[in-house]
Amino acid sequence: MKELLNVRQRTNEPRRRWFSSESLDLIVWMSDEDRLIGFELCYDKLHNEHSISWSENGGFRHMAVDDGEQRPGKHKATPMLIPNGHYNINKIQASFYNISHTLPQDIASFVSEAFSKQQPN
Repeated sequence: MKELLNVRQRTNEPRRRWFSSESLDLIVWMSDEDRLIGFELCYDKLHNEHSISWSENGGFRHMAVDDGEQRPGKHKATPMLIPNGHYNINKIQASFYNISHTLPQDIASFVSEAFSKQQPN
């Protein structure tokens, strides 16, 4: 994964770093003290994109990505996350582990540790 530089930061949200590959995106959030506090892993980007996120306060959340393309006769809409409770944690973990060696060690360890606490859905 390659880190995207000059990522837009949102007002009143923790600082974020963004890493991307052809099939995965990983966004991590950092506290003011540069401590990792959450992440979002977007997977299956080329076919049926979904997102799994984890935060200190909210735990895990799984979403489907509505890319805004399926609007016959209308312009493309802004992509949106929609709730999607069912997921295969083993598949997601395997996808992440396959690319984790390309990430900074602290970030790879942080995400791996969060996944190790997740119960299969």
